[in-house]
Amino acid sequence: MIVTKDSEIRVWETLRRRQLIDATPWLRLWSETVRLPDGRVIGDYYTLEQPDFVVVFALTDENEVIGIWHYKHGPRRVNLGLPAGYLEPSEDSLAAAQRELLEETGYQADSWQLLGRFTVDGNRGGGQAHIYLARQLRAMAEPNPDDLEEIKLDLITLTELQQHLENGSVATLGAATAIAFGLNVVAQSTLEGKL
Repeated sequence: MIVTKDSEIRVWETLRRRQLIDATPWLRLWSETVRLPDGRVIGDYYTLEQPDFVVVFALTDENEVIGIWHYKHGPRRVNLGLPAGYLEPSEDSLAAAQRELLEETGYQADSWQLLGRFTVDGNRGGGQAHIYLARQLRAMAEPNPDDLEEIKLDLITLTELQQHLENGSVATLGAATAIAFGLNVVAQSTLEGKL
């Protein structure tokens, strides 16, 4: 069915939901039976619940971004990321972003802007990415990443960051999205003379 801008898009109806895997707090896998708007019933439609997470595009007064070189097991390689991490239970996303920036980089920021919230997988779920722009940074402490991370901080110019995004140095969707949004906001601010 082709939907035009004047059409009303209807939601699916979940008829049954059965949990298959519970690896709380990291993930839960569900099998659902859903009814589509045209009446078809689909069994064994799988959805995935994972915790929400934050990604921080931290911009210095010199227009450099705090990048983090680290190993990520999903893509199975060292790649460029940004300060990021899971929300703690009942933690709001801004508090998580502030906590992660301080833990992973030792910096705090006086200015915060939410750039967006996005579901990781439109078909399966997978948690939401909360992307923030942090400005007016100041070094407060030594970085103290969690015990599973070995990181190397890097102050990266906006031009270099764009090149890293284009050449594949960024291997995770959350970091790539945050970098693209951050670069767009900075470019727009520059054009408007607000930077």
